Amino acid sequence: MAQLSGIWLGTYWQSQVPSRFEMSLIQGGNALSGNILDDNYLGEASLVGEVVGRKINFTKNYLCGSGHSVYYIGTVSEDGNFMQGQWQIDLFNSGTWEARRNDENLTLNLEVNKDKKVPISVE
Repeated sequence: MAQLSGIWLGTYWQSQVPSRFEMSLIQGGNALSGNILDDNYLGEASLVGEVVGRKINFTKNYLCGSGHSVYYIGTVSEDGNFMQGQWQIDLFNSGTWEARRNDENLTLNLEVNKDKKVPISVE
């Protein structure tokens, strides 16, 4: 079974228009919970779901009270760092999505690179 706890960055497509999101997952056994922050007007959502082997499914409910739930199904890559699948609201609203595990060392990498910079001297 894949271990999915952590931060994920992803994209979903609705009517061929991409929307970025950040997803924070907490996994206990097969159960998933967490939250998603969409880079659009709907904003933050909670999620609950499960992972069985490399299959994942979860339901996203927006905190803004949009009144609809979004159901996601997908597959996790063998290395556990990528997932993709389909989302669906109803018979007429559906699309694809994908997410990659976020490199949790991005902040550390930024600090290391900043420390390596040598000030430019003006002569």
